[in-house]
Amino acid sequence: MLRRLPYLLRTGCLCLIATASAIASAASPAANPDTISNEVAAVVAAQGLEGAARALREQPGWQPRKVVVALPPAFADALPNMEQRLHEAAGEVELVLDRSGGWQIDPALLPGADGVIGFCTAATLAAAKDLFWLHSYTVGVDRCSDADPVLFQGRVFSNSKRLSGPTIAEHSIAMLMSIARALPAYQRAQDSSDWNRAIAGQERFGELAGKTLLVVGLGGIGTEVAQRAHGLGMRVIATRNSSRSGPDYVDYVGLADELGALSKQAHVIVNALPLTDDTRGLFDRDFFAGARPGAIFISVGRGASTVTDDLVAALQSGQLYGAGLDVTDPEPLPADHPLWQMERVVITPHVAASGGDARYRSALIAVENLRRYVAGEALLNPVDMARGY
Repeated sequence: MLRRLPYLLRTGCLCLIATASAIASAASPAANPDTISNEVAAVVAAQGLEGAARALREQPGWQPRKVVVALPPAFADALPNMEQRLHEAAGEVELVLDRSGGWQIDPALLPGADGVIGFCTAATLAAAKDLFWLHSYTVGVDRCSDADPVLFQGRVFSNSKRLSGPTIAEHSIAMLMSIARALPAYQRAQDSSDWNRAIAGQERFGELAGKTLLVVGLGGIGTEVAQRAHGLGMRVIATRNSSRSGPDYVDYVGLADELGALSKQAHVIVNALPLTDDTRGLFDRDFFAGARPGAIFISVGRGASTVTDDLVAALQSGQLYGAGLDVTDPEPLPADHPLWQMERVVITPHVAASGGDARYRSALIAVENLRRYVAGEALLNPVDMARGY
């Protein structure tokens, strides 16, 4: 029961957590009761969001004048009255809304902008000469990580980390259970109106309870995956780059250099890593060869962290039992790629974070960070661009 306590607190007692967090964390930049709304406080508490160490008003160059915000329908529809909330958060600061429908700002709107909410790209960083703050609707900021490092200097960044974690975790578990229970084969039979009970013979992975799941990257997404796997009776182990600390439902947390040893124990390997120089091509031929034979590989991090040809070879040889891929390299996956036709492979087109709940949280925190930017407070979900997350 004690091991289940964090889950119960985060789900059954959300309102109590939010209230307690707002009261007990008066000094925390992530939850100041004088400025934070109950709606935001609930998300901050439930997702464990952290605030930046310094208030913006203490940093050289902070002088909000013009903020440009991409307003894609997916976000505008997810948060009630989002446009009105953006105007309220901006106050007297000029607010320019890009209604083109995309996440990337129209370059013509960027002159004079010191704040941007949308998509982080090298082109945006270069075009916004007066940029001080950029907030990414997405978790990954790797699309601007290849920019000239000079473009990061004197600027602050924030993103949507942890906000899509529950949604992506459910997607990950759905792919895992689908592969374990041979549901893709049953779906193909259904498409052909074929009552094929012989498919049951393909279900050789067995039950999840008692098996070991390795989370590679115990961040916001990885922690949510770990919680759900533990709830299914799995033993959970993990790696993270920063420390060996983790929630009590994770049996062991190793550092990044322990990945090879831990993969030998894992019946299921979940890639929840950001894309950095250290993670690019990490899951390669040597990794798969050293992993426990017959494992299922789930990838919801970044496609380029996996060497696709090596993944295919591991699946073809039987070293891997199956794979669930929400991300691939390249994206989109070419129509003639062999992964499409593999028996125990589930592919979704980089949509694990989709859904109203994740977008609601991401839109809400984007508006909250706009308010904080204008007020000079510490931002939620700061990003260290040197590390890439």
